[in-house]
Amino acid sequence: MPRPYRVAYLVSHPIQYQAPLLREIAALPEVDLTVFFMSDLSVRGYRDPGFGTRIRWDVPLLGGYRYEFLPAVGPRDRLSFWRPLSHRLRHLLRSGQFDVVWVHGYSHNVTLRAILWAKALGMKVLLRGESHLMSGSPSRVKRHLKKAVLPGLFRLIDGFLAIGTLNREYYAHYGVPDRKIFMMPYAVDNEFFQKKAREARMCREQLRDELGLEPGRPVILYASKLQGHKRPGDLLEAYVNLSPNGAQEPRPYLVFVGDGEERHRLEERIRGLGWRSVLFLGFKNQSELPRYYDLCDVFVLPSAREPWGLVVNEAMNAAKPVVVSDRVGCAPDLVRDGVNGFVYPVGDIAALAEKLRRSTDSPETPLRMGQESLRIIDRWSFSADVQGLLGALEHVAENR
Repeated sequence: MPRPYRVAYLVSHPIQYQAPLLREIAALPEVDLTVFFMSDLSVRGYRDPGFGTRIRWDVPLLGGYRYEFLPAVGPRDRLSFWRPLSHRLRHLLRSGQFDVVWVHGYSHNVTLRAILWAKALGMKVLLRGESHLMSGSPSRVKRHLKKAVLPGLFRLIDGFLAIGTLNREYYAHYGVPDRKIFMMPYAVDNEFFQKKAREARMCREQLRDELGLEPGRPVILYASKLQGHKRPGDLLEAYVNLSPNGAQEPRPYLVFVGDGEERHRLEERIRGLGWRSVLFLGFKNQSELPRYYDLCDVFVLPSAREPWGLVVNEAMNAAKPVVVSDRVGCAPDLVRDGVNGFVYPVGDIAALAEKLRRSTDSPETPLRMGQESLRIIDRWSFSADVQGLLGALEHVAENR
């Protein structure tokens, strides 16, 4: 066998979605992987400003792959362009004699320096990011800055690992040729979420009883941060539109899982209506979420700005239909309108209400659509990620 590709992967911190994929990659005979983290905040636990609470993930983030935390000047408890002030990566790249430096995003000063160091050391560079043309800032200055800077930056990249259709189009928009783009889908650990959903199914009625949900009434689920740009208020107003007369509770329940700045306003709205059909359950950790995916009849993500939306992958692994706005990055790849869910124009509350009606009009509809979700998500997997990465590595090796 030829020598395995020596790959250095640079990412901000251990990420719950990435850890199982890194273990799979590390087990490949074709890849000798070392992961460099800039911060350990997710391992220690940290206050997430979006959720407004302290988080410590209850799934293993480390182990099964080689890793190192970069030393830093000052605290490592916040992520921004300048923080943490990590150092020593250039030495580690040079001493490790890597073939390829794979970076996650380009919004940190160390990531940008890593690209330059890799090129100076004769190493190839792979980039995986989340951007698409609808997810960026509306600022005209930032748009012009990107137009001026990104084509030059992207010329330094040897291969692009596109997470989906919109991300691929983003690279093409800034001049990246198709031959340099490889699909490495944004996936979750399908096996984990499907297994947990099967286990939850056995206790579904117990959970309904715990939450005080009447038998036979459908459940609409939102599971994400309660932030303005995610537009949970749109979902609440669309739900209000399901009321027969504006005063009577709709037949479905609406369950919000997550926390954040919008929670108080949403709760005030429901208190004003006097309804008991809307539940706010707060933050739920990774291993808890499958219970709620299994409980629901339809999952909704109404965001105005969402690079991908991995919660949609998770819900689909529980065989559930999904309703998303047209600004959610995964929509073109994962949502077949009228087949496994619906896509509606962001902010169009009447359209969202109509999708909710169609999703919950009979018990058969979510069952049928949910099976289609499961069929689609089975192909959007870590196996596809591995194939995309190997294809990119082979490409850059041929062009050394």
